[in-house]
Amino acid sequence: MRNDHRPNTALRAVRLSLRLSQDELAERMRQAGAPSTTKRTVQRYESGEIANPRPASARALEVVTRLPLASLGFPAGADTMVVEDGRGGHDLEVRVDGLLAAPAGQHRPTGNYTGIWLSEYQYYSSSRDQYFPAYHHVVLLQHDDGLTARSVPGSANSLLTMDLTVEGVVVTGTWSETTDAEGYYRGARYHGAIQLQADATGLRMTGKWVGFGKDGETNTGPWTLAFKEAGTGKATMEKYSRPAEGG
Repeated sequence: MRNDHRPNTALRAVRLSLRLSQDELAERMRQAGAPSTTKRTVQRYESGEIANPRPASARALEVVTRLPLASLGFPAGADTMVVEDGRGGHDLEVRVDGLLAAPAGQHRPTGNYTGIWLSEYQYYSSSRDQYFPAYHHVVLLQHDDGLTARSVPGSANSLLTMDLTVEGVVVTGTWSETTDAEGYYRGARYHGAIQLQADATGLRMTGKWVGFGKDGETNTGPWTLAFKEAGTGKATMEKYSRPAEGG
């Protein structure tokens, strides 16, 4: 049977970055006010079978992850329908025919970039008149030509996320970083665009970022992603939950 659901890689990336199993995420959601949540519920979210959670579940997801629902891979304004779950409850799901189909002949990547990568970018601090490097271990998850990235907790004091699209060897998208509340930038959030090019091995991407500084100026700088390993399981996440270093 054909499966028309698009996996929710953003939610899976967030769950993995929090080092939670599907069972553990379900348990935390129950504690946060969604008592009917089970491992199967989380599986249906991540497989794309349920594209819009019920209100109580949506609130629980935001409480547990500390992220807005839009950052967890759930579409806004989708054509939805209510479906009975067979246990007296109801699930809000997206109608397949309400979604836009991918255009014919759309390019698909030849490689798969899922795994742990070392992220390094450089930026200039005008107030300190100095260049600085920033390192994170990030977990990348790929589905078709989409990539989501989220920094592994413990690899840096800031939270880094990226939403990317792969077209051949070119990777383009957006980035967002929430800085350390106790650090120099006092929890400020920065965001912008990024474009990278993968090398022939598929083990390294290099390019540049662009974004606004604290005074509204436009800044750019180099950005590199270097492949570390393909695993994304709990043991692998724990392995890279340590300060990232260049090299």
